[in-house]
Amino acid sequence: MLAQIDWSHPWYDSVRPAFERLGLEGDDLSAGFGAAFNRNAASLALRNHRDLPITFVPQESLPEGTAYEEFISATGGVPTRDNLHDFFNGLVWQTFPLIKRQLNALQAAQIAAAGGVGQSRGPARDAATIFDENAALLVVRFSNAGRALVDELRAHCWDAALFEKRAMFGRDAQVWLFGHALMEKLVAPRKAITAHTRVVFADDAYFALPPDEQRAWIDARVAFELASDPLATSGFTPLPVLGVPGWWPGQDVAFYADTGVFRPKRRI
Repeated sequence: MLAQIDWSHPWYDSVRPAFERLGLEGDDLSAGFGAAFNRNAASLALRNHRDLPITFVPQESLPEGTAYEEFISATGGVPTRDNLHDFFNGLVWQTFPLIKRQLNALQAAQIAAAGGVGQSRGPARDAATIFDENAALLVVRFSNAGRALVDELRAHCWDAALFEKRAMFGRDAQVWLFGHALMEKLVAPRKAITAHTRVVFADDAYFALPPDEQRAWIDARVAFELASDPLATSGFTPLPVLGVPGWWPGQDVAFYADTGVFRPKRRI
């Protein structure tokens, strides 16, 4: 299963160090990745919002009728199946634990307020689920050029943002994948795969940090923002992942002119 993942793709940069820390080989590979996940979680001292240790437990540990998010909140156990979806979820817990903890706190609070899972998630829980499954984090240098880039992306001015401003990516703008379902889809990359993107502005000091410290900064900053401001689906910006400059070959003008993928802004 894990052999399907091409770790050379740049969209796995965010979680590649977590994978490498697992040291999966031999018996770990044949027996699944749960034991390696738990060793790493213990070494990182991962905790949930109730200060319970995060452990990765078999899916069968989730009682019938109990919501997944509710179970993690109450026990610290993350029900985990032996598949790519849950594999990436575990890596995200080990990469951005503060964001995951805050999302779980939000989801558990919404379930409790509704008196259970109910027929629909509600807007806040829906936004949290979309974030958890399909988010990318676009970190942009706080500057006039950075604000212009964000405005163009939100306006779906794809050529201006992703082709004309391609030199900004890496230097003044970075895309870090967060959603584990998004990572799973990208095992078999297709041009149409699109992230729900959250913009995070950063100062010059952030861009001078080494990658591990950038991950820690993002984790703390976004977790703080999620705790401070209501999460809503309107805050996401669509971004076709293979359109990130440098992430796919052949990114010429014609590539971004494909309106089946790089769609114009819908008129209201």
